[in-house]
Amino acid sequence: MNDKYDQLYKIAEDQAGYFTANQARQVGFSYERLSSNTKKGRFSRIGHGIYRLEHFPASPFEDLFVAWLRTGPDSVISHQSALSLYDISDVLPHEIHVIVPRTASRRRDDLRLHTHKIRKDEITKREGLPVTTVARTIADVAKANLSRELVLQAIEEALEKGMTTKNHLLQQAERQGGRAKEIIRDYYHNRG
Repeated sequence: MNDKYDQLYKIAEDQAGYFTANQARQVGFSYERLSSNTKKGRFSRIGHGIYRLEHFPASPFEDLFVAWLRTGPDSVISHQSALSLYDISDVLPHEIHVIVPRTASRRRDDLRLHTHKIRKDEITKREGLPVTTVARTIADVAKANLSRELVLQAIEEALEKGMTTKNHLLQQAERQGGRAKEIIRDYYHNRG
């Protein structure tokens, strides 16, 4: 079509076909142009300020992309949602968990927002989404009182799949303290 569509496609391509109105404005789409493309069936309006390229292939993680775009570029998929993204336990999250900056709005229906401090080395990418590392994820869910069985299952599966190491898990256990430290240390203590 033209350069603006190409630029928007490149943005949306890394986000499962989704983009924000602000991202579209940054490449030259006015509100009227967004509206016109939506009426013509090129874009779908998903929610306030969130759009999707109509003919983009579907992703199994579309709900996570929408949540991430709704909460802003400094947010990170976390806790049970991260476990699900990594496929390292039988957890079935009832809501989407996201770590957001302390200054972020707390009003988000259907999202569980956390304002925990997070270091850059505790963030990675998975399926194109910013997500807490496996070790940080396991420590977060342990500290947040996910059932001991599901935490132990996540540790076991993550280690079997080579997604983290004993050292990374123990480092996170020390940082998080409390229940996370107890469960992760017990895991290693009971396995010799």
